[in-house]
Amino acid sequence: MTGHHQTSEFKSKSGVKRIYAALLYSMHGFRTAWRSEHAFRQELMLVVPGVVIALLLPLPALQKLALIAVLILVLIVELLNSAIEAVVDRVSFEHHPLSKNAKDFGSAAVFLALSLAGVTWAVIVLPLFAR
Repeated sequence: MTGHHQTSEFKSKSGVKRIYAALLYSMHGFRTAWRSEHAFRQELMLVVPGVVIALLLPLPALQKLALIAVLILVLIVELLNSAIEAVVDRVSFEHHPLSKNAKDFGSAAVFLALSLAGVTWAVIVLPLFAR
């Protein structure tokens, strides 16, 4: 090996151009997720009002941040799960145990993120109603 590593011709630019390109890629990713991923749309429809509710609750700033952060985490994990599914489907639509594992692992990650969000909201918000 000569120490050279192969890079994609699509590898990003440098400096401000890279930041601008990354922003455009991210916007395209959000748009594509909204258009083609039903689960992402469902979760976003919970996240948006959840963020508003979290901001309006009579809680310290760090608790509000925790409530919002776990909601954003759900979207992050959902996007990563969708990316895994897209790559698996790009490779082959053939049923294969490794493809199933990849998709199941992604689904399990989303489940854990949703569970963490639910428990976090329960622990922080339920005591407000016990007062």
